[in-house]
Amino acid sequence: MKTHIILLLAILIAGNSLCAQQLDRPKLVVGIMVDQMRWDYLYRYYDRYGNTGFKRLLREGFSCEQTMINYVPSVTACGHAAVYTGTGPAMNGIIGNDWYDRKSGRSVYCVYDSTVNTIGTGKTLAGGMSPRNLQSTTVGDELCIGTGFQSRVVGIALKDRAAILPAGQGADAAFWYDDATGNFTSSTWYMNSLPSWAAAFNKEQRAAKYIQLPWKTLYPISSYTASTADDRHYEVPIPGEDKPVFIHQFNSGKDYDLLKYSPWGNTLTFDFAKAAIQGYGLGRNVTDMVALSFSTPDISGHSFGPDAIEMEDMYLRLDKELGAFLRWLDQRYGNDYLVFLTADHGAINSPGFLQDHHLPGIAEKMSRAIALNEAINKQFSISRAILSDAGSQLYLDTAAISKAGVSLANIRQFIKAQLKTLPGVGDVVTTDEIHNGYLPAPFNAMYLNGLHTKRSGDMMVVPAPGVKNGSIMGTTHGTMYPYDTHIPLIWFGWHITNGNSHRNISITDIAPTLCALLHIQMPSGATGQVIEEVIPRKEGW
Repeated sequence: MKTHIILLLAILIAGNSLCAQQLDRPKLVVGIMVDQMRWDYLYRYYDRYGNTGFKRLLREGFSCEQTMINYVPSVTACGHAAVYTGTGPAMNGIIGNDWYDRKSGRSVYCVYDSTVNTIGTGKTLAGGMSPRNLQSTTVGDELCIGTGFQSRVVGIALKDRAAILPAGQGADAAFWYDDATGNFTSSTWYMNSLPSWAAAFNKEQRAAKYIQLPWKTLYPISSYTASTADDRHYEVPIPGEDKPVFIHQFNSGKDYDLLKYSPWGNTLTFDFAKAAIQGYGLGRNVTDMVALSFSTPDISGHSFGPDAIEMEDMYLRLDKELGAFLRWLDQRYGNDYLVFLTADHGAINSPGFLQDHHLPGIAEKMSRAIALNEAINKQFSISRAILSDAGSQLYLDTAAISKAGVSLANIRQFIKAQLKTLPGVGDVVTTDEIHNGYLPAPFNAMYLNGLHTKRSGDMMVVPAPGVKNGSIMGTTHGTMYPYDTHIPLIWFGWHITNGNSHRNISITDIAPTLCALLHIQMPSGATGQVIEEVIPRKEGW
């Protein structure tokens, strides 16, 4: 009898020991990306934020204040890919929103895939979207591998590339907005038809309801002192409007595309995210992940610019909705969920705004292939020496140049001389010069990190600081300068202690850090480092 009791106690102790050693992971990981969110938006509107959204993240979470994009170009596709792969375009292959493909002689959209079909629009459409062009695994892919493919990974955004690239090639699903129907759609890369919960969501026609709502300021317009006056000469009206002023109407709800300019585009994204979490039952058994991106701040921001009342109002509304979403997660998961919030890029102040305040800033059209080809043809009798200038990269027809008996070096020097006469062009560099460290060290590294040996062009047009590509109207992004590359990064929730860091951290450090928190392998192309300040200081870590 005594032997049996001892044996039973030994079994109980062993069982308790095994339970105690069970790997600790959160039920749900929520990655939140706010498209075109400059770092300074955290503080520019700080006094007007409530206590439950951005302020709560800063108060209870860990903020990496000096997080920088470490490659060029700083655009949507590259940012979303870098956050979740832990590496830049040189390794993950996403060198822009689109690029020139030498083999086909055509422009390639980053997530277009002719081998898959679009679903969820009411009819299956040939030619759709997928992550096929992404050349590295993502955090979500590694989470699935690490849990024996028990984890579920879902990407959600209004923009297709912002939903697809973060989720990765092994995701259960990615969903994005269809301009024609107001539905959330997907492709046959993931499934043959939408899950029942998604189909039911689309039947509610929430987009049709939201687009009927006029966009009024949340507070009296005179209180928006962090912004310029309404109706500045450098703001672009929303399509269908005559002037860029409040109150904004969206064509009386006739054009679903216009919802992407409205703060209710964010509302619709939050709505669908909750539906996906509930519909898939995420976090029920193992750690699952939602990669969530808010596209509206970018789409609206391009028109109005960072200093408009519209942007201030957009973020005040987003702050409220973020707070409500966090409370919803609290109720569902308690303390057992992990959030990080960041952005894919920032944006330059409109040159019109800068000039109004006697600050350095001009506009310059960087796309000059037509004029350059005419000049080259006149000088060297080569009709089309430049095949494309996509993304401020020049793709040269080296075969045609060689056939004409002209030195490639002479063509490069001619192009440089032509472009350097433009006030907004800071420099023009070849890929060889980038590899040899031609630019100042920090900037040269950024160009090197963005240089893909098979997909990038032969020469890069480098704008001077404060130069906006295009006109003085609205805003854009894509450069190596802080207004485009300084982004927020806040960790919040499961095992995150309050604090901040002001050391330099890269966008590519996010994925390795998340993988360290989850005890999974880093993505296959990862080059970033773990942000050690975020990792809990306790036994077992």
